[in-house]
Parts: sequence; C-alpha cells; structure tokens
Amino acid sequence: MADLITTLLTIAVAVGAILTTVAYLILLERKLSAWMQDRRGPNRVGPFGVFQPLADGLKFLIKEDVIPARADKVMFLAAPCIGLLTTLLAFAVVPFGPVNDQPAYLRFIIAPHVDIGIVFIFAVTSLAVYGVILGGWASNNKYSALGSLRASAQVISYEIPLGMSVLGVALLGGTLNLENVVAAQAQGGFWQWYIWTQPLAALIFFTSALAEANRLPFDLSECEQELVGGYHTEYSAMKFALFFLGEYTHVITMSFLTVILFFGGWHFPWIATPGSAYVGAWLVKVLVLLSKVFSVIVFIMLIRWTIPRFRFDQLMNLSWKALIPLSLANMIAVMTVRQFGWNRWWLLPISIGLFCFVGIIGVSAKRAEIRHRHGASQGAGLHPLGGAGI
Repeated sequence: MADLITTLLTIAVAVGAILTTVAYLILLERKLSAWMQDRRGPNRVGPFGVFQPLADGLKFLIKEDVIPARADKVMFLAAPCIGLLTTLLAFAVVPFGPVNDQPAYLRFIIAPHVDIGIVFIFAVTSLAVYGVILGGWASNNKYSALGSLRASAQVISYEIPLGMSVLGVALLGGTLNLENVVAAQAQGGFWQWYIWTQPLAALIFFTSALAEANRLPFDLSECEQELVGGYHTEYSAMKFALFFLGEYTHVITMSFLTVILFFGGWHFPWIATPGSAYVGAWLVKVLVLLSKVFSVIVFIMLIRWTIPRFRFDQLMNLSWKALIPLSLANMIAVMTVRQFGWNRWWLLPISIGLFCFVGIIGVSAKRAEIRHRHGASQGAGLHPLGGAGI
C-alpha cells in the first residue's frame, strides 16, 4: 500500500512539474527568439512577463471551441489527447535523479528497474505520430491531411537511426536499463561518459530526436508557408494547446535521454559522484541532471531560430542517405571493438572518420549534381539558375 501511494505521489509530482515546466519553456522560447531577433518579447503580464503562461492558459480555456462540420468528431477530439498521453507515458521509465541514492521518502523514477526502458520509450513515443495522423485526417482538410502524411513518413524514417544510434550505448554498457546506463558512466568517471566514445551516435540521436519531436528544422508537418498550419490547422482552444503540450513534453523527454545516454546523467566530477556522501548530495545530483537537461533544451530552442527549415526531399535524404548508413556503420564498429576486446577509445577516431567520410561523399555528390545541372542548362540555352539564356 505504501509503495502504491509513493508511486501515485511520484506520478502527480512528475506530471505537475512537466506541465508547469512546459508552460514556462514556451515563455523562455519566446524570450530567446525575441533576444535573437532584437525584440523585447512578452513583457506586459507581470514583471518581465513572468505571468504570461497563466494568461496564455486562460486564453485557451475561454476561446471558442470549434469543430469543423464535416470532421470526424471522435477522432478529432482523440488526436490531441493521444499526442499528449504517449509523451507523458514515455517519461515513466526516465530517472530524474540518483535512483540508488534517493531518500526514503522520495522516488526519482516512476517505474523503477525496467530492464527494457530504452525500448519502452521508443515504442511509446512512436505512437505519438498517431495523434498527428488522426488530427490531420479527422479534420477533413487537405492541408491538414498533407501535414499528417508528412509526419508519418518523417517518423518512420527517423525512428530507424534513432533506435540504431542507441544500440552502441547498449552494447558498451550491456544494458537497456536507463538507471544502469547512468550508473556505468558514473562509476567510470568523467572520461567514461559515452559522448567521448560515441560522439557520432550522440549526433545521430540528437538529430533524429529533433525530427521525432517535430522541431525545426524538421517541422515539415506544420510547414506554414506550404500547409497553412499543417495537421493542426483546424484546431483551436485547449485542443490546440494539447498538441503543443505533447510536443514540448517530447522535447523534455528527449533532452533527458540525451543527457542520460551520453552525458553521464546526474554525474559530475568532484561534486556529484557515486561516492558523494555529504548532506544534500542527492539534491546536488538532481540539480546537476536538471541543469544538463536545461542546457540541451536551450540548445534546441537556439537551433529553432538559427537553421532554416529543410525541404521535404532534403529531410528524407538526410535520414536514408546519411543517418541510417552512419548509424549502421557505428553499430558495426562498436560490435567489432567489443568482439575483439580492443580499447573502446578506438571508437572516437572511428566516429570522426565515418563522419568525415560521409561528409566528403555528400559534398562531392552535391557538386557533381550542380555541375550536371549547369551542363544541362547550358546545352538547352538556359541560365543555370533558371530562365532563358541570352
């Protein structure tokens, strides 16, 4: 009974913290975008605009709730709920503190000791695309339907490198349990963080996670210059808000995974180690983990206002022609190192070499394509950039 109460309290605290954090992450992103574009950003509601999330929430609650006349109402209402619930469910196996060093009255994970934690997260988060597909299809809107079809193709394409990039970490650590992944890095110290031996896997994972979360430069399913608003064109009020709560919750979950898998989780030299026994050590470890996660989230926000949106063909080419071959080659490299008992530091130059090799091939192929187009346009009497020649 006590364990059930603790679990329910942990769920309530985690869900409340996530939803509150999402509200203020939206404010942070608006402030960051204003800073990058030399604007002031939200500053009217409360000092420095700190009450803006409350005003936004109230606005969503009192806005008119419109459902298109020809929409499938059941699916139309279910879609945003699916998007939010799947991302919240994935957080159940993510440790948000030192699980083996927690006080008796606290629990830093909702569902502890899940040996297939990584597989569970990927399985659940892959279901979030059904919310997008149902939302676009049920709206009875062509722009929404196109956005949902783009989302399905995008998620299927990027799930493959996302999953394969983590296999290297699983092979090195010998586990799919996120708690054990953090413990393995913490026991080995700073230079045993997997970012040092798996930098290519970290890059592939982070890029694929952006695509899975529909974040720029991969938000082709809501591409406003082509699809008005994409899959959520017909949504308003709280249904619209639920879609974005799901998106930001996905960003939080993927940021936690990035830190746990590659950046040591709660570990940090000298102040947060397995041997830290001073008063409040568990609190310091939690703060270290949250600080790393916050840094990743801010980096994701900076990317949004730095890199322009890809074309859809570029999106597909990046996955199938670059990320999937790289993730497969990285997995084979890890298997080879493990099989022959080589020093795992060999994986660092191998990762760099693979990245450079694929980059050179990509640049060479693009230059050859440009030369081919130039020759074809010259032969047809056209200017290389389009239009008739003189």
